[in-house]
Amino acid sequence: MSDLVSVGLLTRVFPPDLVDEVIAGVGRTEQRNRSLPARVMAYFAIGMALYSDGTYEDVLAQLTDGLSWSSRWSMSWSAPSKSAIFQARARLGAEPLRELFARVARPLAAADAPGAWLAGRRLVAIDGTCLDVADTVESASFFGRPGVNKGEQAAFPQARVVALAECGTHAIFDAVVGPYTTSETELSRELVARLEPGMLLLADRGVYGYRLWQQACLTGADLLWRVNSVLKPRHVETFDDGSWLAEIKPGGNAGRTAVPLRVRVVDYTIDDGRGESEPYRLLTTILDPNEASATELAVTYAQRWEIESAFDELKTHQRGPRTVLRSKSPELVLQEIWGHLCCHYAIRTLMWEAAARNNTDPDRVSFVAALRIARRSVAPTGRFPPLTTLTPPTPPGIGPSSDSSDVSTPSGEDDRTPTGHLPVGRTGDYDA
Repeated sequence: MSDLVSVGLLTRVFPPDLVDEVIAGVGRTEQRNRSLPARVMAYFAIGMALYSDGTYEDVLAQLTDGLSWSSRWSMSWSAPSKSAIFQARARLGAEPLRELFARVARPLAAADAPGAWLAGRRLVAIDGTCLDVADTVESASFFGRPGVNKGEQAAFPQARVVALAECGTHAIFDAVVGPYTTSETELSRELVARLEPGMLLLADRGVYGYRLWQQACLTGADLLWRVNSVLKPRHVETFDDGSWLAEIKPGGNAGRTAVPLRVRVVDYTIDDGRGESEPYRLLTTILDPNEASATELAVTYAQRWEIESAFDELKTHQRGPRTVLRSKSPELVLQEIWGHLCCHYAIRTLMWEAAARNNTDPDRVSFVAALRIARRSVAPTGRFPPLTTLTPPTPPGIGPSSDSSDVSTPSGEDDRTPTGHLPVGRTGDYDA
C-alpha cells in the first residue's frame, strides 16, 4: 500500500524516498508486510493535521482516494478499522515525524524577498505557544497542566511548543516540543543552539536572560530582542541616531566575575493615537549604526509578530474548531504535534511558491485559500500516485506548484468548501 498512496502536496514537500530513509534511520521500518506500513502512517500523521476535523477513517480515505481509478489497484481492498489505524500509529511513534520535520524544514525566502531581511541578515523570530491535549491520566502526568485562580487547575493538560519562524514567509523551520511543566526559557536553550550566522533573531521581552543571550551570540547569529525597561545596561557611548553602546552582565553574584557583553540599546515609544505611549527598549548585537539605524531596528522589530500569525494559522485555521488534540497518549500527542508542524510547513511552501511565481509578498497570500488547495491536492486525480516528486525546497527557489497560481490574495478569507470538493465528514469524536 505504501507505493499506492497519493498525497499531492505532501509528497512534493516530503518525498517518499526521504520518508523511507527517515523511518529506516530511526529503526521504525516494519519487519513484515502490513496493510498500514510506516510510510503510509507518516503521511497519515500529517494528513490528520490537514484534515483535523476528520476521523481516522476519513483521513485515510482522503489519502487513498483515487486509487480505484488505476487498474493496478485491487478493487477488493477493504479499509482498515479505526483500531488497526491506531495500532499502526503507535508502532510508528513520534520520532519519525520529528526527524522528518528536521530534515525538510528550512527558511524559504530568497535574497530579494520583502520583509525577510535587514542588512543582509535573514529575519527570524522565536516564541512559544501551548496546545491543549486530551485529559487522560497518562497525558496529565507527562505534560502537566497550568494553574488557574484559587489554586485550581486548568481543564486540560498542555504541551508546550517553542519555535523559530522566518518572518518574511511565516515558515516554521525549527521547533522544540515538550511538556507544559518545562519552561519556555528551558526549551528555548535547545532551539537557539541551532541558530546560524546570517540570521537576525527577534524576540519579545519574555525571552531575555543573560545566559540565553550569551548562548545565542555564540552561534554567530545576530540578535534583536526587546527587554524590560527596568534593565539597566552600563552606558558606554551614545551614537548620532540616538541609540547607545552599552555592556550587560548577569544579575546577582554571577555579575561580579562575568565578562560583560557589548550591546547596542535602542529606546523609543509608540504613540497609539489615544494619548498613551508605551516605552520600548531593544538590545541588539548590530553595534554599527551604519549597518542598521535605530529607526530601521525599531521598524524591523515589529516583524516579530509574524510568528504570532504563524501560530494562529496552525492553531485556528489548520487545526480548525478542534481545540483539544485528539491523541490520548503522550507519544501520539507528540506525533500529532509534529504532524501539524509538517503540515503547516508544507502549506507555507505552497504559499511561498505562489508568491514567488507572481512576484508577490507572501503576506499577501491567503493561508485559508492555500489550506483549501492543499486539501484539494489530496483529492482524486485519476492518475497513479506521484512517487516521482520534487526534492525538499531549497532557497532561493524551487519550481512553481501546479496549484500555486490558484492561491489568491486575501479577500475576506472565504473558507467555504471549493466547488467539487466534499467536506471531510464526521466531526466531534476523539480518536484513540
